[in-house]
Amino acid sequence: MAVRLRDVAEHAGVSVKTVSNVVHGHPSVSRTMRARVQSSIEALGYLPNMSARSLRTGRSGLIGLAIPGLADPYFSRVAEAVIDAAARRGISVLVEQTTGDPTREGDVLLGRRPTIVDGLIFSPISITQQALDEASPAVPLILLGEHLMVSQRTRVAVDNVAASVDAVTHLLSTGRSAVAAVGAKRGSTAATAEVRLAGYRRAHGERGLTVDPALEVATAHFSRAAGAEAVDRLLDAGTPFDALFCFNDLLALGAMRELRRRGVRVPDDVAVVGFDDIEEGRHSDPGLTTIAPDMGVLADRAVDSLVQRLDEPSLPEGYSVVVPHRLVVRESAPAG
Repeated sequence: MAVRLRDVAEHAGVSVKTVSNVVHGHPSVSRTMRARVQSSIEALGYLPNMSARSLRTGRSGLIGLAIPGLADPYFSRVAEAVIDAAARRGISVLVEQTTGDPTREGDVLLGRRPTIVDGLIFSPISITQQALDEASPAVPLILLGEHLMVSQRTRVAVDNVAASVDAVTHLLSTGRSAVAAVGAKRGSTAATAEVRLAGYRRAHGERGLTVDPALEVATAHFSRAAGAEAVDRLLDAGTPFDALFCFNDLLALGAMRELRRRGVRVPDDVAVVGFDDIEEGRHSDPGLTTIAPDMGVLADRAVDSLVQRLDEPSLPEGYSVVVPHRLVVRESAPAG
């Protein structure tokens, strides 16, 4: 016999309405109550009738997630977290890989490719202001991450300036005096590099320190190879440095490998801090000190914001949701 909403309600000790709100992803349900009902749904094997829901609501029960690439460990974590958050609300996710290409991003944003999604969670890299302006306001859209464009859409992101201040302040507080910023400029309108550079500079300013422009190292990409190449440029130029703040963990991992190859000890000679807290950094040698965004909160806030827009299209937009972060101290930059 098929499990009904009423069966789930009795199992969880809640009302049928509460179960319905959880299944339909209604944002009014608390996280504790949602987890309780979801536990009963899983225990009983309840399967929502998606076809009936679609006929009743005019929705597909499917949302889109557009990210630059699944090969990037950070974005693969984003995808996993969003899929999990959506599943807890009875929603499926269609993942679109844009590779950061402006044409592909524009196709997704402007609906040039056929799709049945009810709304879109979008992490742009190269999208233009014009494309963002042309996006139909009738399509619910949540932006992930920092960006330079002016938009009336809701944005969910870590406070990258504050997080970068925390990373650099940690290095300076342990006695490091020449902290290089790796990834300072990047061919991207997403603004990640710009805001992390701003945090790097602010941390120095708060301590009355002047930043040496030679320590702001540009990279074309946020990759392991780019991190290694940045270290080579610093060492070959003879620029003194005793710490690196890398704008993501891939840069940091590439930098640490190249430092070791060239006989520079981490952290004895050079301390290294990354950003993102990817799995690889937790098991590197030495373990990577990094900024860890709260991925669960990011996914929950993004999905809840999108569901809220679907339920109440007249709600005001253009606000920012700030995701918590923390500094995770490991062996690459231990506390002083």
